[in-house]
Amino acid sequence: MKIIKVNSAENDLRSSISEIFVEGFYQWLKFFSKDKIKLAHAFSHAFNADVFYVAVENDETLGFAACTDGIKHSIQLNQRELRQHLGFIMGTVAYRVLKKEFEDKPYPFEITQDMGTIEFVATSSKHRGKGVATQIIQHIHTHTPFKKYVLEVADTNINAIRLYKKLGYQVFKQVPEPHSKQSGFNYYLYMQFVKNSV
Repeated sequence: MKIIKVNSAENDLRSSISEIFVEGFYQWLKFFSKDKIKLAHAFSHAFNADVFYVAVENDETLGFAACTDGIKHSIQLNQRELRQHLGFIMGTVAYRVLKKEFEDKPYPFEITQDMGTIEFVATSSKHRGKGVATQIIQHIHTHTPFKKYVLEVADTNINAIRLYKKLGYQVFKQVPEPHSKQSGFNYYLYMQFVKNSV
């Protein structure tokens, strides 16, 4: 397994990233379409190749994560692309709802210059439990210039929380989820890792 930055890959990996993204976030994306292939086509344009890191083995994408400086967006949605794949109405709805969530939602604390934000960590279902996400995050820690890293995780995502704690992350803030009945979780947990703290 090797970890590469998407913008340095020989092929455009965004369609394979999109398939794993849809698989991992289907619970929320199925509102826009139940068709996973259609969803994967709809979102493949959106991943910022400058900030995504991918685990690859034998030309297969195993998982990914983004790391940004809090200024660049890891996902940049194009309304025309979404309408093309999801239809005019659902594409418009998807753009408005997800832009608010992915691009416009601020972190509930200041992102300082020495801080990297880790976002959209996901592993292909057939490669889960094999250390893929661990290796991607460790690669990001080693190959990016930040002293601290923060990430957001739902309080019900026990496996992810366990993984992040194992990597040295600690919860420093929790924010109530206002639509907990619809979303299925109660709090956003914000976790932080400081280099040389472990």
